[in-house]
Amino acid sequence: MLKKLVPLALVALLLPLASTAAPQNAGDTATKERLTAMLRQFLVDAARGNSAGFESFFADDVIYTRSAGVVTNKAEIMKNVASLRPTAESKTTYSAEDVTVHDYGDTAVVAFQLVARTEHADGKVETGNYRNTGTFLRRNGRWQVVAWQSTKMPEAPAAK
Repeated sequence: MLKKLVPLALVALLLPLASTAAPQNAGDTATKERLTAMLRQFLVDAARGNSAGFESFFADDVIYTRSAGVVTNKAEIMKNVASLRPTAESKTTYSAEDVTVHDYGDTAVVAFQLVARTEHADGKVETGNYRNTGTFLRRNGRWQVVAWQSTKMPEAPAAK
């Protein structure tokens, strides 16, 4: 009899934990709207090489895994911001498509498709697509990214 009660007791103890880990979907879209707006503003800041935008978007302790598999930190990110500024040779814009936000209270996960479109002075246009997932944490009422993962999407095969 005891062997049958132990699994039931474990389920009873773990059930409340499982319910707190689920996304909060109680009609509260404020977090989704806030983080989506932050993301879109960040992409504008990235296209301009705006260091203030990067400074506020990423937490000091962010762990960032680039699409090449290299793990970096905020200090390295900030060193490279200026290289994103438009030049006479090229200008890149970024957009977010298929944005999904899971709100867990003071933590949220944002996943989306990043489209990078670079226009070169010679008229050539290059487009890159990436899947990105970011973990946002609300500290002292302020949302910031504490983890980020970027994965380059394979290019679609050319039409025959």
